[in-house]
Amino acid sequence: QVRLVESGGESVQSGGSLRLSCVRSGWTYTHYVMAWFRQSTGNEKEGVAAISVDGDRTSYADSVKGRFTISRDNAKNTLYLQMNSLKVEDTAIYYCAAADPVVAWWELQPKAYAYWGQGTQVTVAS
Repeated sequence: QVRLVESGGESVQSGGSLRLSCVRSGWTYTHYVMAWFRQSTGNEKEGVAAISVDGDRTSYADSVKGRFTISRDNAKNTLYLQMNSLKVEDTAIYYCAAADPVVAWWELQPKAYAYWGQGTQVTVAS
């Protein structure tokens, strides 16, 4: 069983930065496609960024391109999301997720991901 635990969410001012982390435990098989999703109040969960098994390929939602960077350290079983130039509309609960490697590395549809963390709240104030 894969367990994912996010951390790093907090309240920041618009224009600020945060780095989220997601530690994977349990079955430490590293060959998972990983991604970050977010869900704001009243909205469906949306894909933010995804990263390939080796970490050499990434994909981003248009709304965060140029501002967010996804990365992973497989030796530490950790996924990261560096968020810069934060906007009020980035306010949401952020989730990390893992998918079996049969899933395309660019996939940002929630239904493709089998394993989920509990989420961490990011609030951006104007």
